[in-house]
Amino acid sequence: MKTALGQLADQVLFQNYGKRDIALVRGEGAYVYDDEGRRYLDFTAGIAVCNLGHAHPGVTEVIERQARTLLHVSNLFLIEGQVELAEKLTRLADRGTGPYRAMFVNTGTEANEGALKLARRYQYVSGHPEKIRVVALPNSFHGRTMGSLSVTSNPKYREGMTPLVPGFEVAETYEGAVEMLDEHTAACIVEVVQGEAGVRPVDNGVLHRLAARAKEVGALFIVDEVQTGVGRTGRFFGFEHFDLSPDIITMAKGLGNGIPTGAILAKQHVADAFTPGMHGSTFGGNPFAMAVANYVVDVVRDPAFLQRVQRVGEALRRVLEANFDGVTGLGLMWGFDVDDASTWRKRAAERGLLVTACGPRRIRVVPPLIIDEQHVEEFEAIVKKVGRA
Repeated sequence: MKTALGQLADQVLFQNYGKRDIALVRGEGAYVYDDEGRRYLDFTAGIAVCNLGHAHPGVTEVIERQARTLLHVSNLFLIEGQVELAEKLTRLADRGTGPYRAMFVNTGTEANEGALKLARRYQYVSGHPEKIRVVALPNSFHGRTMGSLSVTSNPKYREGMTPLVPGFEVAETYEGAVEMLDEHTAACIVEVVQGEAGVRPVDNGVLHRLAARAKEVGALFIVDEVQTGVGRTGRFFGFEHFDLSPDIITMAKGLGNGIPTGAILAKQHVADAFTPGMHGSTFGGNPFAMAVANYVVDVVRDPAFLQRVQRVGEALRRVLEANFDGVTGLGLMWGFDVDDASTWRKRAAERGLLVTACGPRRIRVVPPLIIDEQHVEEFEAIVKKVGRA
């Protein structure tokens, strides 16, 4: 990175992201380029966001067309793109247990905040104002704002932020989460694959016991699909692998391929709890974001596209298992163990590969969903040079 840019960044930016040694200025497909012209194989995809890769021709065309048409009007007016996207997403989510409705926001943490509010509001209008508890799993991550942070387990993110939202609790064990659901519980929130915890799928039996117990006590079952949704696992929604039917689903990341876009999907009787004025967003569902998200969903929901994600994901899994220990994941989101994640990530970048560290000894790879076997071979060649250290 150019020295002057780094020095200016230290002066004018918050330092909450730490020092960043690479300045990316351009992308194409599965590759990005820094300000000195060096190319990198991007296995971060903006942290599981750019599912169609960088500078995708179709996305670019939609952005150009919509920018010439209408960017923003607010939710005081009906937006055609919202209706179109809602129809697509609610049909994809419906597993025969009742229709869904959609509301659009901008980010994952915002989607989760809305879902948590909706859960409490639903219990209130259903005549159960005492049902205010929300239970989350160990190793959970649901966002950085106060509500979503209150159901995020990592103590580092909570330091100096307390008191958090009363009634929001993180279980110490997975089975303990099942036992915590009682007559005062509004909802249970889960990720089916815990990304920040190292890309670890949650045990199918645990998920079903949670869903069953939630139904038994009248609590809502929320699935956070912010990272797993929009084809990341090889199915459009990650919960499809586990045969679940959530009451509320949250989405973001890959939905906009880099344009901030999020969604809350809820079964119709739950969504009805948000009566006019009870929740809202200035920018959520704007015409610009909706145009891009409609295009992304049209591409990703194609069965052939999802089959390709599964096929290439299997090729990547085989490479990882041949070279590393502790390999876990689904589709094109994987985690694996190394001796020192920070050092490994830097050595990979020096050799032209971008990955993320999600623990002291844990690496996460979430490449664009448009990669093919050739990219996997290139990845393997690089990691063999980096080694396990």
